[in-house]
Amino acid sequence: MKSYKLAYLLLCSFLVLSCKSESNSAKIEAQRIAIDQRIPQDTAITSYIAPYKEHINATLDSALAYNPGNLSKDDGELNTAIGNLMADILMEQANPVFRQRTGQKIDAVLLNHGGIRASLNKGIVTARSAYGLMPFENEIVVAELSGAKVQEMLQYLEDAGTAHPVSGVQIKMNNNYKITEATINDKSIDSNKNYFVATSDYLQQGGDNMIFFKDPVKLYHLDYKLRNAIIDYFRKVDTIKAKIDNRLIKD
Repeated sequence: MKSYKLAYLLLCSFLVLSCKSESNSAKIEAQRIAIDQRIPQDTAITSYIAPYKEHINATLDSALAYNPGNLSKDDGELNTAIGNLMADILMEQANPVFRQRTGQKIDAVLLNHGGIRASLNKGIVTARSAYGLMPFENEIVVAELSGAKVQEMLQYLEDAGTAHPVSGVQIKMNNNYKITEATINDKSIDSNKNYFVATSDYLQQGGDNMIFFKDPVKLYHLDYKLRNAIIDYFRKVDTIKAKIDNRLIKD
């Protein structure tokens, strides 16, 4: 029996030493291949997807409404026609959904100036126009904010001095961008009251440093994309009406 154990140990030692003496290293080489027009199209794939591409393009380019003038986010200092339009669309489209689910009404809307990703040119407005304005998959949410959090929101707007789109809110600033007056639904802001503020899920999670939206009293998900709200609004109006007004101004 001892001779068998000795032979077994010798065999194991031999195998271990053999493995150590062999080199298992391998050389790996990589090459970057540019995906550009130099690569020929696969005609079979192109033919297969052509009907789907035509259908998508027809859907995106079908006329939904008419825009009588060019709209750009650079057209105003503290509020712009296109920003007002987007905030008002969110208010109008999201309110029925929110009321049906909660029995409550949205008090205010806040979006961000940088979230407007394109201008809206004069002429026919299509679903593709909405994709240009909002190319992201942002969802509409409603944050229930305390009066103290609403004051933080106002402080944010004061510090920014930027045309962040708002609706349901009227804010007056002096020449130093200090808020002199602020109302929601034409009433002074009550520090003991909670307010329902609609925004995007990106901003509610602290995007653009809007940290006052985080940890609200309660958060409501509407399962409604901001872009879809824009498309639905375009579908139901004949002519877009947007203008710079007094919702956020220097007094």
